[in-house]
Amino acid sequence: MPTKLSSLEIPKVRVSHRGAQRLKAGHVWVYRSDVLAADGIAPGSLVDVVDERGRFLGTAFYSSASQIAIRWLSRDPVREPENMLRQRIRDAIAYRERVVQDTNAYRVVFSEGDFLPGLIVDRYRDLLAIEILTQAMDQESMRAAIVSELSDAFEPTAILERSEPKIRELEQLPPRASGLLLGEKSSTIFAMNGVKFHYDGLAGQKTGAFLDQRENYAAAAQYARGQALDAFCYQGGFALHLARHGSRVTGVDSSRPALEMADRNAELNGCSIEWIEGNAFDLLRDYSAAGHRYDTIVLDPPAFARSRSTLETALRGYKELNLRAIKMLSPGGILISCSCSYHVSERDLLGVVSDAAHDNRRNLRILESRTQAKDHPILCSVPETGYLKCLIFIVS
Repeated sequence: MPTKLSSLEIPKVRVSHRGAQRLKAGHVWVYRSDVLAADGIAPGSLVDVVDERGRFLGTAFYSSASQIAIRWLSRDPVREPENMLRQRIRDAIAYRERVVQDTNAYRVVFSEGDFLPGLIVDRYRDLLAIEILTQAMDQESMRAAIVSELSDAFEPTAILERSEPKIRELEQLPPRASGLLLGEKSSTIFAMNGVKFHYDGLAGQKTGAFLDQRENYAAAAQYARGQALDAFCYQGGFALHLARHGSRVTGVDSSRPALEMADRNAELNGCSIEWIEGNAFDLLRDYSAAGHRYDTIVLDPPAFARSRSTLETALRGYKELNLRAIKMLSPGGILISCSCSYHVSERDLLGVVSDAAHDNRRNLRILESRTQAKDHPILCSVPETGYLKCLIFIVS
């Protein structure tokens, strides 16, 4: 039988005044630099957090490895974390029943956004994919509770785990291969906004697809027109939505496996899309220099700013992309410009796009300023839960 976290004596972690104020303000992380005393505490332990004077602040999970040493759970004492986990999974499912529509694929649990730090769960029709990010969630008793509760709630054909070696290494967790936890199949077909996608749970990025853009795909399709270019298209999320609404689409990505899946998705939807394997930066530079014209351009690059120290370089990259794209847009064209870098704010992105338009002597009007889909909830007190920006412009 796995040892329950709750069966152990609850140790105390003392935090600095700054750490205590951070928790009182509603944030859920305390960094290691604000931990004053945590001697002898086992990795992934359930702990009571106290301030410098020993006053109880709440219960949290402790990491012996991460710079985020404390991940807060509750202002009240928690003694049965497995039961708490089960209830919060049920609460997360109930929240999705209120906000998710037009899809059978969505994020079921979004870590801190659902008060379950270190746990990601995605649904792809009849399959569930989980990702475990912290020492506490990796405890066998917590793993068993996760699989049991999800099985009861969804009766899935399979539950699979996506394992990120770098994250497990940072958390000082033993290596663990991605694989099936329940069932025998790892692939299916799901739909969002009426568009069908193949899903292979043991291939691709994240847990297999970019569900956070789902609502932005639909919004972009409302405005798209004419000849369209989808840069960094991955498996065709934006491209397929644009094509379904009548645009003639070219999709560009550097990953051959992603484009092969995109082509399968196009065939599944009866769409004719031109796929180009290549570096989107190079293609935009060459096409803009050659005078290519488009009516709609989507820019959805990977995260350029992994840390605050890389922000300046990232902004230069975003400006170059938008500069080339705006140059190629016909008058009245639509630009969809995205950033999934937390360290790049909406104001930052708007600034570089505006500068790019100014350099091109073009005018921008904002049609929509959007963020991640509602199944990726943003906590007001935890700005790190909000990371995706999607700006839709009309360019004249």
